[in-house]
Amino acid sequence: MNKVVESADAAVADVVSGATIMLGGFGLCGIPENLIAALVRRRVTGLHTISNNMGVDGFGMGLMLEAGMIASHVGSYVGENRRLEALVLKNELDLTLIPQGTLAERIRAGGAGIPAFYVPTGLGTVVAEGKETRKIGERTYVLEQALHADVALIKAWKGDRLGNLVYRKTARNFNPVMATAADLTIAEVEELVEPGELDPDHIITPGIYVNRIVVGAAYRKPIESKFIQSGGAA
Repeated sequence: MNKVVESADAAVADVVSGATIMLGGFGLCGIPENLIAALVRRRVTGLHTISNNMGVDGFGMGLMLEAGMIASHVGSYVGENRRLEALVLKNELDLTLIPQGTLAERIRAGGAGIPAFYVPTGLGTVVAEGKETRKIGERTYVLEQALHADVALIKAWKGDRLGNLVYRKTARNFNPVMATAADLTIAEVEELVEPGELDPDHIITPGIYVNRIVVGAAYRKPIESKFIQSGGAA
């Protein structure tokens, strides 16, 4: 089955307001920036987003915030986005923070058909408030629910027209698990090849999980934070 879509705009054309959307990436690394830009052009609203973090102002998911598209966000880290901070403090956006490992496992569980699982992380903190706990052996654990989305927007390095995906280094991050945990998975890639050209041992996301694939028109790939170390002696 040829899953190639001609443009990012066409790929997200049927994403509706109020949808729950997973977005891959870690900071600005491996984010589906072309799909995000296309979604911003659609101006859908009331979205419930799930992503490790919200990136930065003026790029990626920051553009969705500026367009007033997000009603709630589930993530692990939001410290680089001033606009998100302002919206949360004014109670204009519902924010749920989850420990990063727990977030990744909740998404993986959603893709694996596991409804819930126990973890020790967050016990005795606000993370555990309102959640079931259970003592297993000598430890007490918190029950965490799986996460699932209507749509997953993910980014890969290479893909073929059947939807098989290969990731590059850190850009692999949350993308593979999100690909499995949504009703509709849309992948953008930097390079599209024919079936058989990808080394089977390098394929991380099999095409069965991908509904649509599009070649990104352009990539900025900015650096989120720069740290410069002096070469002088102490």
